[in-house]
Amino acid sequence: MPICERLKNYLDSNGVKYITIVHSTAFTSQEIAASVHIKGKEFAKCVIVKSDGNFFMLVIPSDHKINFEKAKKVLNVGDLKLATEDEFRSLFPDCETGAMPPFGNLYNVPVYMDEKFKSIDEISFNGGTHNDVVKMKMEDYIRLVNPVFGDISEHL
Repeated sequence: MPICERLKNYLDSNGVKYITIVHSTAFTSQEIAASVHIKGKEFAKCVIVKSDGNFFMLVIPSDHKINFEKAKKVLNVGDLKLATEDEFRSLFPDCETGAMPPFGNLYNVPVYMDEKFKSIDEISFNGGTHNDVVKMKMEDYIRLVNPVFGDISEHL
């Protein structure tokens, strides 16, 4: 299954140069990064969280985990929980569950990105399937998504 059509159309219509890498089925971001020989700090993992019924996409390096206290401050919320797959599955109807790309803006989900990504030139991420990775310039990603940057994660 190729990358999700919504993402492909968005990248193509904005003239973004990107490559796709097909890999054997993998479910964790660290497995995927290793299988396609990409450093964990350059592979984006999307974590869907919720607060008071609102969903947020947190984009962090694959070798990190969410620091909920830091994330609450950045999101300016008092309560923050991981959303379950059942809760967020319908938000990304054209993606395999858990393989959504870090383009929450295409799905009306606000995107918050760990500030550690500011120091890299290229970003890689799931293309909407458990078999496809997209790699593109970080400056193009920022231009298309306009994420809110903040300190939201810590190394595993």
